[in-house]
Amino acid sequence: MAFTQSTQYQAPTVAWISNALHTLADRLERRAVYRTTLNELSNLNGRELADLGMSRGSLRAVAYEAAYGK
Repeated sequence: MAFTQSTQYQAPTVAWISNALHTLADRLERRAVYRTTLNELSNLNGRELADLGMSRGSLRAVAYEAAYGK
């Protein structure tokens, strides 16, 4: 019985750069989610925030959880 495995060789430098770019893209995407969420929540008035069960002081925590999880 023969086994075959298909692999692509990447030089360590190329793999490192590729990984760094993926990490950077992920961080930028999460940061954009954070900023968008924070901006949208900041535009709500006090009554709307109260309806959602939030206070103005908790907006950053809520935006952080939306972008990065707990």
